[in-house]
Amino acid sequence: MPLPSIPGYNRLTKTHKYSAAGIAAAGAAAIAFAVVPGGDAGAKTTAQELPNKPVALTSQKADAQAHHEALVKQSALADKQAKEEAAEKKAAAEAAKKKAAEEAAKKKAAEEAAAAKAAEAKAAKERAVKQAASRSAARIETVADTKKTYPDNLDGWIRESLDIMKAKGIPGSYQGIHRNIIRESGGNPRAINLWDINARNGVPSKGLLQVIAPTFKTYHVEGTSWDPYDPVANITAACNYAAARYGSMDNVNGPY
Repeated sequence: MPLPSIPGYNRLTKTHKYSAAGIAAAGAAAIAFAVVPGGDAGAKTTAQELPNKPVALTSQKADAQAHHEALVKQSALADKQAKEEAAEKKAAAEAAKKKAAEEAAKKKAAEEAAAAKAAEAKAAKERAVKQAASRSAARIETVADTKKTYPDNLDGWIRESLDIMKAKGIPGSYQGIHRNIIRESGGNPRAINLWDINARNGVPSKGLLQVIAPTFKTYHVEGTSWDPYDPVANITAACNYAAARYGSMDNVNGPY
């Protein structure tokens, strides 16, 4: 059936065209009903009596539009959820990374603190060793500084011998030792008697107090030289012998 001629029809949209066609068809049906025999020729048909339902295509388009809107909403919701999940994952990854960095920093700080503590302990130990060595050196220097020195002459030999004798408990005085030295050797530490009985027996008297070898060895004082010509060793050995035989060198007034 050809579509009715409607002014401006070609300028209408497809939906409007379908609506117009429906209205035209409804009008044609009404006219046909009016001329049908037995019909109520006097009956009037008004616009209010026509069906008030949209055509099928309009309903389908509405359904499609609603479905499309639902899909758009679902897609937007899914996209929102995906973005939220991605943001949560990113935040969790950043938090884990931050926590790992903090733990690494704490570990590094602990290691550095331990290393600093160990270095400090090592330095303290080294300082203690140095201080101990310094104190020891100071003591040695003090002992060296306070060690008594004696002149290398008859006076110094007698005084050094008296200090050793005092430490060993051997009696004797400066005057007694000096007097006997002058008589025996004249103060010559290299003096030797090659003419008396001892010389004839092969054991000549030697040194400041003219001590023979057997007597020197028997009464040698520990800490002194084993050389009978050594002034201090000779004096201390002779005084040790005199103390044993005469009570003291001070009691000797002639050959002994």
